[in-house]
Amino acid sequence: MDIHLWGAFAAASLIMSLIPGPGVASIIGFAFSSGRRVALASVAGMAVGNATAMSVSLAGAGVILASSALAFTLLKWAGALYLVTIGVIAIVKGRTSGSVAASARPISARNAFLANVAVGTFHPKTILFFVAFASQFISPTGSYINQAAILVLTFTGVAAATDTLYALTASQASGLVRSARLRRWTQMAGGTVLVTAGIATAAMKR
Repeated sequence: MDIHLWGAFAAASLIMSLIPGPGVASIIGFAFSSGRRVALASVAGMAVGNATAMSVSLAGAGVILASSALAFTLLKWAGALYLVTIGVIAIVKGRTSGSVAASARPISARNAFLANVAVGTFHPKTILFFVAFASQFISPTGSYINQAAILVLTFTGVAAATDTLYALTASQASGLVRSARLRRWTQMAGGTVLVTAGIATAAMKR
């Protein structure tokens, strides 16, 4: 792949990754509801999801999504329901963490990881975007598989870096909250962000 073409793609990927969307909202939600470790686990999950979505896109599944309203809807609702479910769990735990602190355990890193694998993978807009956008950076004279792999790794790496920045910033802000009452409200706020991200995903149109 031509280095200038790759540089243009990397720059475009950086701009895309810095724009907050449902994925960033979910990472921030995990940071506020459960802390830095869980937020970073959600970043790893998002990276896996992004890599999966982009690989599927470049393999041609995006064409199916573009032509099938049912496939688009199923993927959209799968991601949305997962986000809303995790968000509701966080809100409930925040509300019930009053006198019995031990019962209010934060969301596990494993659940955060799996949640964002789902968010990244089952994001139909992302898949369609990769089909329309990433394919423009593949030269017809070179190896399609090699170039596709470079694009997947580039975007996934850039997005993971910016997502990590969001996660660390949000978890740092959350860590400044010392009182138990404020921490409960922070957890509930994080859950609300997750639910909002799920609603935003469900509201997407083709």
